[in-house]
Amino acid sequence: MIRKPFGPAGVAVPAIGQGTWDVPESGHRRAEAIRALRRGIELGMTHIDTAEMYGAGAAEEIVGEAVANVPRESLFITSKVLPENASYKGTIEACERTLRRLRTEYVDLYLLHWPGSHPIGETMRALEELAAQGKARYIGVSNFDVEELREAQAQLRNAKIAANEIYYAPAERGPEARLIPYCREHRIAVIGYTPFGRGRVLRKGSPGMAMLQSIAEKHGKTPRQVVLNFLTRDPDVFAIPKASSVAHVEENAGAAGWMLDEEDLAQIDAEFPTVEGPLATV
Repeated sequence: MIRKPFGPAGVAVPAIGQGTWDVPESGHRRAEAIRALRRGIELGMTHIDTAEMYGAGAAEEIVGEAVANVPRESLFITSKVLPENASYKGTIEACERTLRRLRTEYVDLYLLHWPGSHPIGETMRALEELAAQGKARYIGVSNFDVEELREAQAQLRNAKIAANEIYYAPAERGPEARLIPYCREHRIAVIGYTPFGRGRVLRKGSPGMAMLQSIAEKHGKTPRQVVLNFLTRDPDVFAIPKASSVAHVEENAGAAGWMLDEEDLAQIDAEFPTVEGPLATV
């Protein structure tokens, strides 16, 4: 799996990771999700994303079980605090609950899940404290536009925002206009979630699907692999497609290690143009 420099420290992180939003929480499908995460790790997809919101902590517990026998230093695990919990004290306590569910002493990246009602200064101060305590190697935000990023950055004294996790898919390329360039300037990694637009991009008959299929056949790949390759073409952008089946994880892993050519990029640009607007969420 291709790795890229991540955030201000430049630590190497897999370009394509594994997301856990809406991962199955019980029965045989839960067991398959754990097998999928483990298979992804075998394939080098050691960048695993979760959050306290996902299944009210159940996704973190699944990740904790999946990685129980994996050397901790080989993983890059991200989790997030809910805005409703993001007071100073609440952020510290939320992170400690997350660590218990993940069965680890630290997360590699801890994010505020989206802007909320608690003063951003309180949350950023708590994130800095977690970094100082070694409970979070890096800190950041999620679903923040440029102005919100600036405000969050202004509250920090001893740490920097390492990442901004956003909705980024072929039909949601608005961040390419201002947000991704801003993040690049400030050495903030961009992590794109829901890269397939909840299936809308790859649905039979959906706009652009015939074009993606044509490009995929040209390279001996699949449309899913074309999408992931396209979204991670920027050296500062990472993608975290959901991991819930071994087959999908293996397919996702095949999205790295090759390049789309200029003709491919032109076709994708024509079908999915960059339209600046409010930051979209899912």
